[in-house]
Amino acid sequence: MSVRPPVFLLSSKPGEVPTPLDVELAGEKADALGRAGRKAEDALLRLSLARDQGKTDLDDLLHEAADAVFGLMVQRELCGLRNQADMIRRYAIPADVIARVGVSRRR
Repeated sequence: MSVRPPVFLLSSKPGEVPTPLDVELAGEKADALGRAGRKAEDALLRLSLARDQGKTDLDDLLHEAADAVFGLMVQRELCGLRNQADMIRRYAIPADVIARVGVSRRR
């Protein structure tokens, strides 16, 4: 049984047979998307745990989570997944993190 990668990950036109390069690129895109998702999950979990512990200085954790979410959004765009609202619901991203997405801060 052969398995084909999802069409949205392929760079060839719909209906064309994917080249080995297309299949390899699709695998790399999927792997990068998975890594970005895990990074965002980890950052959001650390933020949530800090909030549960009653910590008040969350600025660094908020920005870390926002950077990870931004990376996930960019990777989703590269894979052709344009609906970010679904991702925000799925990962339960807080509004204060969304407000910091794409914002660079001074160091």
